[in-house]
Amino acid sequence: MFDKIVIANRGEIALRILRACRELGVKVVAVHSEADRDLKHVRLADESVCIGPAASVDSYLNIPAIISAAEVTDAEAIHPGYGFLSENADFSEKVKQSGFVFIGPNAETIRMMGDKISAKNAMLAAGIPCVPGNNDPLSDDNKKNLKLAQEIGYPVIIKAAGGGGGRGMRTVHTEAALLNAIAMTKAEAGTAFGNPTVYMEKFLEDPRHIEFQVMADSHGNAIHLGERDCSMQRRHQKVVEEAPAPGITEEQRKFIGERCAKACIDIGYLGAGTFEFLYEKGEFYFIEMNTRVQVEHPVTEMVTGFDIVKEQLRIAAGERLSITQNQVKIQGHAIECRLNAEDPKTFMPCPGTIDQFHMPGGPGIRCETHIYNGYKVPPYYDSMIGKLIAHGEDRKSAIARMNTALSEIIIDGIKTNIPLQHDIMNDGAFAAGGQNIHYLEKKLGIY
Repeated sequence: MFDKIVIANRGEIALRILRACRELGVKVVAVHSEADRDLKHVRLADESVCIGPAASVDSYLNIPAIISAAEVTDAEAIHPGYGFLSENADFSEKVKQSGFVFIGPNAETIRMMGDKISAKNAMLAAGIPCVPGNNDPLSDDNKKNLKLAQEIGYPVIIKAAGGGGGRGMRTVHTEAALLNAIAMTKAEAGTAFGNPTVYMEKFLEDPRHIEFQVMADSHGNAIHLGERDCSMQRRHQKVVEEAPAPGITEEQRKFIGERCAKACIDIGYLGAGTFEFLYEKGEFYFIEMNTRVQVEHPVTEMVTGFDIVKEQLRIAAGERLSITQNQVKIQGHAIECRLNAEDPKTFMPCPGTIDQFHMPGGPGIRCETHIYNGYKVPPYYDSMIGKLIAHGEDRKSAIARMNTALSEIIIDGIKTNIPLQHDIMNDGAFAAGGQNIHYLEKKLGIY
């Protein structure tokens, strides 16, 4: 195991990684921006290094500064968390070239899975079902593109090969709109991602978003930890996540999960990863792989009793997976509500000082947050300030416990989305389970 690592992130995920390191006896170096000197994990770390001004591009996205911090503190490895540089192949490569261990997959794997076309082809080769469409970049041949859309069947969706986060995609319902949509998506992709390559798929109109958690080591072993349902979304951003996914059978879990684990072995994957699918009419369709730990990893930990972050550290240190597939057991149900510093109606970010914070408790409740009384939520980063997780013997029990926890939590001084989360937990359709990715937006009147 490592003696010391750098946590190249901030907020609740940085604190989560620090706690895992404490359990394993690993020292922690916290890198931070000038705006984040008072973050909880910075205060608790063994060492801390300021890596730049508040702006992410000058700090948490500053590769030389992060690597320099590892050098001056004599660390051995760097954990990227999620967001920022976590899926940046160049960062992974430069960390390795500088003599440190990147706690995640190698650069080649990140590049392959970061390009939607190469990722789709890799999944097809591994026997994983994908959304019907072309497996090559769209050319400038208008006649060929029109014919392809006709063969796939409208509606279709044009996607940027290097896109993500809901950007770089356009839905097309008619032939008349196709060519303009392709041109606009190419232009947007070139500007936003530095890669104008786009491709075409069938647009699924009422899918759910279901993802599978995987872990793989450097000894040819891989497992899956079951699935999560992340269909409660707003503008392609997840709001509520749960595990297991309502209505998914053990046979379906085994069928898709085993193929995901096999795909990890086929592509030489290392560490924690997530295969994301659209699920419609009983069928799964692969859309992308996230080559990092997910925001919603706690719901999987709650139903499996397995520590994903500690396992990331063990795998990066060269150890074998600590459990086999036969040892993975799903017990009960877990739900996660993301807590954001934002207006619950307009969704505008609401930075500011937290005058009072009270954490909820009780059986099955877990609160992952870096905030505290007097903490100033900065305006420079994502608005998420924490996650509330409830576990129960079944889904009904988990929802009831979440409702209680949401009524107990106090965050005064700023606006948060707690009222929205309360509303979702008391929604009859949510209680029934199995709603599609458009449900929340329709409920909010923005779809």
